[in-house]
Amino acid sequence: MGGSHRTGPRRRGPRGSSPHPSGERVLVLPGEEIPSQGLKPGPGTYRVGGRVYASVLGLLSARPPFVQVIPLSGRYIPKPNDVVIGTVTDVQGTFWLLDIGAPRWAPLHMTGTPWKVDVGETEQYLRVGESVVVRVENLDPTGRIGVTMLGEGLGKLEGGSIVHVSPARVPRVVGRGGSMIQTITRQTGAQVAVGQNGRVWVNGDPEAIHRVREALRMISEDGQRSGLTERVESYLRSTASSDEAGEDHPPAGESAHRDAPEGSFASSPPPDDRDDSDEPRTDENN
Repeated sequence: MGGSHRTGPRRRGPRGSSPHPSGERVLVLPGEEIPSQGLKPGPGTYRVGGRVYASVLGLLSARPPFVQVIPLSGRYIPKPNDVVIGTVTDVQGTFWLLDIGAPRWAPLHMTGTPWKVDVGETEQYLRVGESVVVRVENLDPTGRIGVTMLGEGLGKLEGGSIVHVSPARVPRVVGRGGSMIQTITRQTGAQVAVGQNGRVWVNGDPEAIHRVREALRMISEDGQRSGLTERVESYLRSTASSDEAGEDHPPAGESAHRDAPEGSFASSPPPDDRDDSDEPRTDENN
């Protein structure tokens, strides 16, 4: 790296200017000074000498009392009470090791399931490659992740396939008041479960799964643009088969419990009701 050098923080316009000039979304670069208007540095930012700078590439967002930068991509950083989708990577006598897309594996102990599992019989319940919906229960100072399958909407996923999106795009996948995910399930009839770690479980006929995958690709590529829900709905309507045209499928949640845990389907938004400009579930880098 002998030829490279690190430049100082970049300034962006006069201090005190609006984080959203003309209501437009502003893309900022790492190290770029951002107007704070007296707001505290939030996720994706840091402060040096009374000035606030972006720590990631992303979109500027003012959410008093914080100003933050919503990263365009990033690895999932777990937080307590996150509902995530994990895949079994190893089976031991008293626990299963789950990959949830975090920096560390997440062990699921047999006592954290609704099953009465005897020691050494774990493989009879979950095998390598199978997926589950779990909740992040705790994080210890060493970074160890504790998860549980006890609770409403948690459990083993049967069939279907997993689609990966950036954790930063999860609020866009859900949409304001669940608008985006409801549009997808209504137009395709697919069963969909969204984990806050960027894993999306999709179940249905092959054509429905394909259309959901394409809708998720659109969200991943154009998540920073406005009017996304309308564009996704337009695509789904234009690709509907002739016998589906003009018809809305019943909400996925009404039939999805046949193949997956009831309540795991993100037909409603996360608890804080984030919308199309939503902040991600990634490392805050403060």
